[in-house]
Amino acid sequence: MHADAGHAQAAPETTGAAPAPAAAPPAATGPFTLPPLPYPPDRNAPSIDAETMSLHHDKHHAAYVNNLNQAVAGHPEVAAKPLHEILANLNSVPEPIRTAVRNNAGGHANHSMFWTIMGGKGGEPTGELKQAIARDFGSFATMQEQFNAAGGKVFGSGWVFVTVTPDGKLAMVSRPNQDTPLMEGGRVLFGNDVWEHAYYLTYRNRRPDYLKAWWSVVDWGKVGERYAEAKTGKLTT
Repeated sequence: MHADAGHAQAAPETTGAAPAPAAAPPAATGPFTLPPLPYPPDRNAPSIDAETMSLHHDKHHAAYVNNLNQAVAGHPEVAAKPLHEILANLNSVPEPIRTAVRNNAGGHANHSMFWTIMGGKGGEPTGELKQAIARDFGSFATMQEQFNAAGGKVFGSGWVFVTVTPDGKLAMVSRPNQDTPLMEGGRVLFGNDVWEHAYYLTYRNRRPDYLKAWWSVVDWGKVGERYAEAKTGKLTT
């Protein structure tokens, strides 16, 4: 990285949203790099098809990384900082590049998290994480319902997240475009991308169906590792 309920039809991602990069521009050298997918692109099929995974990672995420490197070129005071510090201090980013940094650093951070918590077989979490979910949401099933509803309500493009504090408390938030709780100094336990490019090839406008199917590819072992990292202060994305 650094070296209301769900509706039958989601609003189009072009309305009130930052433009989605259709393809990666020529690679820009810089401090930020595209992390490889930690599994083959067909690992999450049929819930997420291989073509969508490849396009999402190799084109969309790559474009965020390239655009971020281009934005910070000539600004070593920004380029030298870790991604989470840049996002938590956007007001200190020079105004001419602030919007580009916000959109592309947010996209880089969100997607870097996203790949790592998928590739699993769904099911339910165990141990401390399961207990925390029951404590803060009532039950795992309730959390899923709330998460799907929040994702369905996002107007246009954005994300739905479960956040985690250093003492292990969980909360649910949604953000537009590529915004992230890191911008308020928070930490993301896991989240789901509800930009149309994340699901359109298989689901077309049926975002609620995508949200429901997505749970079958969550890797709760990886999410549990993030929970442990958050409680020891090591989680940075």
